[in-house]
Amino acid sequence: MKLHASAALSLKKRQLLVQRIVTEGWSLTKAAEAAEVSEPTARKWARRYRSEGEPGLLDRSSAANRVHNRTPEDRVQVICALRRLRMTGAEIAEILEMAQTTVSGILTRSGLGRLGRLGMEPAKRYERSRPGELVHIDVKKLGRIERGAGHRATGRRRRNPRKVDGSGVPRSQVGWEAVHVCVDDATRLAYVEVLKDERAITAVGFLRRALAFYRRHGVSVERVMTDNGGAYRSAVHAIACRAAGIRHLRTRPYRPQTNGKAERFIRTMLGGWAYGAIYRNSAERTAALEGWLWRYNFKRPHGSLGRRPPAARLAELNNPLGSYT
Repeated sequence: MKLHASAALSLKKRQLLVQRIVTEGWSLTKAAEAAEVSEPTARKWARRYRSEGEPGLLDRSSAANRVHNRTPEDRVQVICALRRLRMTGAEIAEILEMAQTTVSGILTRSGLGRLGRLGMEPAKRYERSRPGELVHIDVKKLGRIERGAGHRATGRRRRNPRKVDGSGVPRSQVGWEAVHVCVDDATRLAYVEVLKDERAITAVGFLRRALAFYRRHGVSVERVMTDNGGAYRSAVHAIACRAAGIRHLRTRPYRPQTNGKAERFIRTMLGGWAYGAIYRNSAERTAALEGWLWRYNFKRPHGSLGRRPPAARLAELNNPLGSYT
């Protein structure tokens, strides 16, 4: 039973009111005056008590019995089926040409608002309050693109050219690129570079350029969180962190969700940039990164930021009084 702040009758007072009217024979006027309610209100509760007993004194839903524009049941089943394919509410709304709020309400009523984490630890969510208080760094390896799009886009697999190294082991000539990402915990402002490897020297160079990027946006980095890769456990990286005056934190072993904001950003980046278009070669894919990253930081609505881009969150936290001069 949920009462609003100005409710005159709790369940106990309703029981007392109907007892006076039904059992003790009080008049409606006298009982209503004693309960400090109107006569129509006293009459309503007495009528419901006579017809339903004690359950009639409980609150009822204020929802209408019939809704003329209710979503058809077959459409609701389609929405639930698409959700079980792990599609987001926004994606379902776009496919079915429905309002996102309608889809969200249906998913919540169906118990599919959150997909759950079967077999995983309960999520421990946190968010830093200041820009730069903590930034997350991670690396994602992407296969290089040569001779046009690969099987992910075309559906056709082909043999990559191979050569034999000095030890006699055949190696692919295509290889990999290392996408280094950095995400601010409080604002989700991101910085990304496509580099040739993930060695310690490369990681240190990326760290310095990322710190310079955040300084240009008025953010002073205090802590950096990485996984336990060899580059981040190296003495070179430790010296670089001390020289920059930042504290280096590492995730728990075998717990990538500790660095979850970087992991989630990588998923968004792969879907929107790396696999979001068909590229002829790796250089074309790298050239498209800058435009996608600008849209992510300054235009793309972010679900965890109230549908605002990271730049808007940064402006809000850097200007708590609303002064943008």
